[in-house]
Amino acid sequence: MKLAKMFGTAVVALSLSAPAVAQQAAGGQPDQVDQLAQMVGLSDDQQTEIRGIIDEKQDKIAKLRQEARALQQQMQAEIKPEYDEDSIRDNAEELGDVTGEIAALSTLMQAKVDSVFTEEQRNTLDKRMQQMQQQRQQQQQMMQQQMQGQ
Repeated sequence: MKLAKMFGTAVVALSLSAPAVAQQAAGGQPDQVDQLAQMVGLSDDQQTEIRGIIDEKQDKIAKLRQEARALQQQMQAEIKPEYDEDSIRDNAEELGDVTGEIAALSTLMQAKVDSVFTEEQRNTLDKRMQQMQQQRQQQQQMMQQQMQGQ
């Protein structure tokens, strides 16, 4: 079950990168929801519901990411001989709040997406994730062996 949630997390995280998804869709390649649908057999209603969940949270998360980038830039601007410690600490605290909210929204989104799956779909996803993890481990081992052989 943890693997299924990790995969759901990965799918959602990938889905959050709207420009990449838009490029894939424009290029005729399936987006992450389509890939997930093929993997576990999502119904059209489930796909619509998942897309709605992602769309709803994606806008909020994108705005918060912009805010976080602005705060990071403000903090970078304080790296100078006449720095303002209070300003740095205030920005750091606000950045912590913003990144915490991003984490909360992302987790809520993942939980909502997970709630759309049937038990059978979760089991299928769990099996697929185990297979993918094994493949990744095998690839890593092969790469390590190649590196050691050089």
